[in-house]
Amino acid sequence: MIGILLITHGTLGESLIQTAIHVVNKRPPRLKQLGVTMQDDPLLLLPQARALVKELDDGDGVLILTDMYGGSPSNITAKLIVPGKVDAVAGVSLPMLIRALTYREKSLETMVTKAISGGCEGVTRVPAFTLHHAATGS
Repeated sequence: MIGILLITHGTLGESLIQTAIHVVNKRPPRLKQLGVTMQDDPLLLLPQARALVKELDDGDGVLILTDMYGGSPSNITAKLIVPGKVDAVAGVSLPMLIRALTYREKSLETMVTKAISGGCEGVTRVPAFTLHHAATGS
């Protein structure tokens, strides 16, 4: 099973994990997060991030999801990538995380593709709610 690590600004990663637990109705295994605050020195968080990757990897690899490309969390993430073993996707959202959780028994490459498509497909315009009256047909 591919491990999943969220490296995000502040408590976003923990919030996404808690919401995913609500959606899937259980705590998914091999899922952790690392929050980066304004006070943190990203270089000092790198050893902690490496330890989390090592802890999450049971031999199938780790996917790191980060929030905003170019920010401190994604810069930490870039230092953790090992082609074929540790991959990363920026722009994490709940649809992306749920999709990643759904495909973690596949290959790392497949999981990356599915996570990205989940993020992209999760962005859609919400149509206005219209109430249908069964008695009148309107």
